[in-house]
Amino acid sequence: MINQFSYGITAKDALSKNAENIGRLLNSKNIFFIPFSQSNPLTKPKNLSFIPKYIPKAIEYALDKEQIQPLIL
Repeated sequence: MINQFSYGITAKDALSKNAENIGRLLNSKNIFFIPFSQSNPLTKPKNLSFIPKYIPKAIEYALDKEQIQPLIL
């Protein structure tokens, strides 16, 4: 059995120190993300946070081994 995971990003430095790690996960098989966006582009330009309302839909897609799109909103 292949384990599948759905991740929700919430990070203060996602667009700086963690960008490389997020990129690696995005290219990994059987790892799926919940759509995310910048928390507040003006005051916190490096922050990313997942959007909770997309959790059920992201799980549905992950069970079909697909990444929900668009991923970055």
